[in-house]
Amino acid sequence: MTTGQDTGELESKVSSAIRWSAVNSLLQRLAAVGISVLLARLIAPEQFGVFAVALVVLNIVLSVSELGVSAALVRHNGPVGEMAPTVTTLSLASGTVLALICVAGAPWFAGAMGAPEATGVIQLMSVALVIAGATAVPGAMMQRNFRQDHKFYADTAAFVAGTAVAVVLALMGFGAWSLAWQRIAQNLSAAVIMFWLTEDRFRPGWNPVQARALLAFGLPLAGSSLLIFGVMNVDYIVVGAVLGTVPLGFYLLAFNLASWPVAAFSAPVRSVSLAAFSKVREDPELFGRSFGRALGLLALVTVPACVLLAALAEPLVRVVYGERWAPAAAALALLVLLGAVRVALELGYDFLASAGRSRAILVIHLVWLGALLPLLALGAHLDGIRGVAAAHVIVAVLVVAPAYLVAFQAYGIRAGALGARLVRPVLGGVVMVAVVLGVRNVVDGEVLQILAGGVLSCLAYAAAVFPMRHEVLAVLRKRADA
Repeated sequence: MTTGQDTGELESKVSSAIRWSAVNSLLQRLAAVGISVLLARLIAPEQFGVFAVALVVLNIVLSVSELGVSAALVRHNGPVGEMAPTVTTLSLASGTVLALICVAGAPWFAGAMGAPEATGVIQLMSVALVIAGATAVPGAMMQRNFRQDHKFYADTAAFVAGTAVAVVLALMGFGAWSLAWQRIAQNLSAAVIMFWLTEDRFRPGWNPVQARALLAFGLPLAGSSLLIFGVMNVDYIVVGAVLGTVPLGFYLLAFNLASWPVAAFSAPVRSVSLAAFSKVREDPELFGRSFGRALGLLALVTVPACVLLAALAEPLVRVVYGERWAPAAAALALLVLLGAVRVALELGYDFLASAGRSRAILVIHLVWLGALLPLLALGAHLDGIRGVAAAHVIVAVLVVAPAYLVAFQAYGIRAGALGARLVRPVLGGVVMVAVVLGVRNVVDGEVLQILAGGVLSCLAYAAAVFPMRHEVLAVLRKRADA
């Protein structure tokens, strides 16, 4: 059983890690926007296209690069000295083998995607797979020990080194190669800092019994990661094939905008959620309660961001991106709803992973992709990019969320209890929508609509969720050394 003191110490560590991760996520994203604008002025658009092809290939392979075994290290509550050497061997071996496959298959990959000039870039970027395998264990130890401050230092070093390499090479006219070398410089810099800051060092080793157990847990997670990549990218293929490249551009913009709440709020929480859930899973009552509490707190900050994006979609797109991008607003509101649901589903993923339910996760994502494919095509034919977005939401809400609820039943988590945690954030969101619509009806000018609607709706939301302030303040005030 987990004692009150243990729970307090865990909450302190989790709170500190979330703060570091949130700061890291915000700064990295703001910096990425700035450097992307600079590089866009230095590198021709067609060279960005070559790099994009290589990046797609790399991201597909990275999703399964360490076979999911590092997650087993994060969720393990006992000493990791015996397990870590086998994890090191598996992650290094898988990264190296996949890198060799990418090098050999690069001409075919690039040709299949219509960009044969991306062959060399793919081969260079495959080095990242070896680096990912080498850093799998240090990264898992940082996550396991809630050392997101160390992750912040590693990411900062990666950004500085990568930016310097990319700018210098871009000025020298290296085009897509500048971006590829940037990625390698980022990975190497982060790896050096991670190894430097991680106290526990593990050499490769081999225990066949542990290897079988690790693969039994990790392979379904690796398969799920590949399926997640498919779920989050198959819509681009459908839109491009059914509607053409112009609607695809509108849809891509809307999807990227709608993903901001996921990146801003889900990423910091996910940096600690697997380890945090794993620490309390031996206490069944606390384990089940921990998911509901985390979901409620996450909804508290996610709902207002999603509502503002959805309710102000049309004026936001026009003001920020210009009139020619206005059609993107048709899909944005629905994709924001999808983003809000994804925040909850990703938290559920980590909860089930901490419980060792990797096969259940794999089945859920197989069902997700299977249900999504036909509905995306139907939605595209019926209502263009808005129909595609609607299909995404329908599958996530009516198929995937219930599947997670079924899996949660074994841990005493019921839909009614989760709904009770979400009542105030959802009620606050409804009030925000009403306020924004009211403002848009009485205020002329899109900039004024955004400013007035944003300020007044946030005030209304704060009033609706005011009784939950103590939970938020408790998280913010916790200190890792408490």
